[in-house]
Amino acid sequence: MRHSIALIREDVVTVLERDPAAKSSLEVFLCYSGLHAVWFYRANHWLWNHGLLVLARWLSQVARLLTAIKIHPGAKIGRRLFIDHGMGVVIGETAVVGDDVTLYQGVTLGGTGKEHGKRYPTIEDNVVIGGGAKVLGNITVGRNCRIGAGSVVLRSVPEDSTVVGVPGHIVFRQGKRVVITDPKQINDPLSEALASVAVEVNKLRERVQKLEGREAAAEPVPASLQRIMEDLDYQI
Repeated sequence: MRHSIALIREDVVTVLERDPAAKSSLEVFLCYSGLHAVWFYRANHWLWNHGLLVLARWLSQVARLLTAIKIHPGAKIGRRLFIDHGMGVVIGETAVVGDDVTLYQGVTLGGTGKEHGKRYPTIEDNVVIGGGAKVLGNITVGRNCRIGAGSVVLRSVPEDSTVVGVPGHIVFRQGKRVVITDPKQINDPLSEALASVAVEVNKLRERVQKLEGREAAAEPVPASLQRIMEDLDYQI
C-alpha cells in the first residue's frame, strides 16, 4: 500500500515537472487522464500476472472508455511514464516501455502483421514520442531518443537520435546533424516509384531514338536520381 502511494506521488510530481500547464497537485490528480490510465494499468497488470486474464482485459476496456487511452495489461511499463493529453494513445500487449518516457496524444506502440511472440516495440529510458507518431513492430528505440510528431518508425533507432518523417529516418544523432546522401536511406516508396518511372522513361526514349535512326541524346542525369536508378531492382 505504501509503495502504491509512493508511486502515485511520484507520478504527480513527474507531471508537475514536465507539463508547464499543470497548476497544482490536486489538478493533476483529478484531471490528468494519462495518469489515470497508468494507474488503471498497474492494477490490471497485477491481475494479468496472476492469471486473471479476462478480468484484466475487461478492466482495461473500462479504462479505455474512461480515459480514451488503451494500455494492454500484458505490456511492461517502467516508472514515471507521462502521457500528455493522452487521447488515442495505444500500447500493445508485448510492448516494453522504460523509465521517464513521455508520450503525446495519438501515439501508437503497435505491431505489424499477424506474427506471434514479441511483435510490439521496446521503448528505452528517457524517450519522447511526439503526437500522432506510430512505432510499429518488434523494434527498439534507444535511450534519450526523440520521435517527431506524425512519424512512422519501422526500424530500430540507436540511442541519442532524433527521428522524423514517414517512414521515419534519423536527422540528429548524438547532437550532430545527420546528412543523408543516399536517398535509399529514407526508403520512401513514392520516391522509389518515381525513380522507377524515370528509369522506364529513359529506356523508352533510347528505343524511340534508335527507331528514328538517331543516336541517344547524352543528357546528363542528376546524380541523386542516378544513384536511385542504379540501386533499384524494379520492373514494370
